Amino acid sequence: MRFTLTSSAFKDGETIPVKYTCSGKDVSPPLRWSPPPRGTQSLALIADDPDAPGGTWVHWVFFNIPSGERSLQEGVPRKEAFPQGGLQGFNDFRRVGYGGPCPPPGTPHRYYFKLYALDTTLNLKPRATKAQVVDASKGHILAEARLMGRFGR
Repeated sequence: MRFTLTSSAFKDGETIPVKYTCSGKDVSPPLRWSPPPRGTQSLALIADDPDAPGGTWVHWVFFNIPSGERSLQEGVPRKEAFPQGGLQGFNDFRRVGYGGPCPPPGTPHRYYFKLYALDTTLNLKPRATKAQVVDASKGHILAEARLMGRFGR
């Protein structure tokens, strides 16, 4: 069975609506995924832009999402921890939670939403960085699902 990630706001490879960017309300898009593989203990989500002028720009770090979750609603609050589980890390805007696409004028950038099924929960505190989540996830990734959207100004 394939592990997939989708959004009702845009399809893979399509333009991300302005609402989910710095040109709009800058709220996170709704995301939904298929059941992760057996043995999954938690999920980690990283959203980033590999086309940023200074190198990959991190837009969202969310980890220790309970393995039973199958979606994130639109506009996930920008807080460190959630009672039902899940911790948010720092993005490259130096804020906790989601920071939408905000490229310089020119060619549209690609924004990857990557969801990892992990065989553990990560021993990290809120405000962890992408690098810390990636490092802690090494050797624990059971599957990865991706969704790519584009946005330009």
